[in-house]
Amino acid sequence: MRPILMKGHERPLTFLKYNREGDLLFSCAKDHNPTVWFAENGERLGTYRGHNGAVWCCDVSRDSMLLITASADQSVKLWNVQTGAQLYTFSFNSPARSVDFSVGDKLAVITTDPFMGVTSAINVKSIADDPSQQSGESVLTITGPTGRINRAVWGSLNKTIISAGEDSVVRIWDSETGKLLKESDPEVGHKKPITSLTKSADGSHFLTGSLDKSAKLWDTRTLTLIKTYATERPVNAVTMSPLLDHVVLGGGQDASSVTTTDHRAGKFEAKFYDKVLQEEIGGVKGHFGPINALAFNPDGKSFSSGGEDGYVRLHHFDPDYFNIKI
Repeated sequence: MRPILMKGHERPLTFLKYNREGDLLFSCAKDHNPTVWFAENGERLGTYRGHNGAVWCCDVSRDSMLLITASADQSVKLWNVQTGAQLYTFSFNSPARSVDFSVGDKLAVITTDPFMGVTSAINVKSIADDPSQQSGESVLTITGPTGRINRAVWGSLNKTIISAGEDSVVRIWDSETGKLLKESDPEVGHKKPITSLTKSADGSHFLTGSLDKSAKLWDTRTLTLIKTYATERPVNAVTMSPLLDHVVLGGGQDASSVTTTDHRAGKFEAKFYDKVLQEEIGGVKGHFGPINALAFNPDGKSFSSGGEDGYVRLHHFDPDYFNIKI
């Protein structure tokens, strides 16, 4: 499983996202330019130029026509995937942290950071079929959680929104009314800020990663804790195989303390865990800095990781990976 090294970013990676077919990979980084690559061979197709700050997150529509990006320049932009043209800009009063299209791509949930007296918020925007008809008005705005909301995604059938962030609590909101429906039990939940959240392929459960050196698997409907994966480093990124019962965690020590140690001490590898047994079953080394982003190809045959070192590493699994019997 020799990785393909993709060098197109000048600064640390922040987020990776495959389109539904799994032929395109979108990467976000702190260098202002979201980039799209061929997922098969790692060839760079192009960049989306227009942001003026770090880009924290992106999502792509089901038909791979529309890209949405969230940036520290206090804006969220819609792009034409094919041409790279900017279609619309949503402006906010604070940095935009995460974006997620609803099923059907008619809505997008956007989280914004606390900034200069503005509290963090979850905003729902309606996405017009015709970009010239696009409005900047929010359909719904939810405030309440303290600190940054690092990730918000749609629950099943777009009826709920799941959010998690610095206050280490996972919350489920009603997407119509904005009412808080459930929050994670502090006894079993994370003890430090939640850095990442990803849903399973069928949406029935989701995985959170935290600086408390663990990842947790939750039931989407009931917010019951199903599994906990303990590791010996802060977790910055999590992903799940759509094919096998594998969970992948990425992380490493904080960037500020990295320079004092050599690359072996930093624990910069993507760790594979058995989803059911919660045991570590393998790892993929390679990054020269913490892993900030992970994504599985929807076909389950490859995955990519993005690091503090500015590289995206694309790993195609050997055929015998699919015969692993633990």
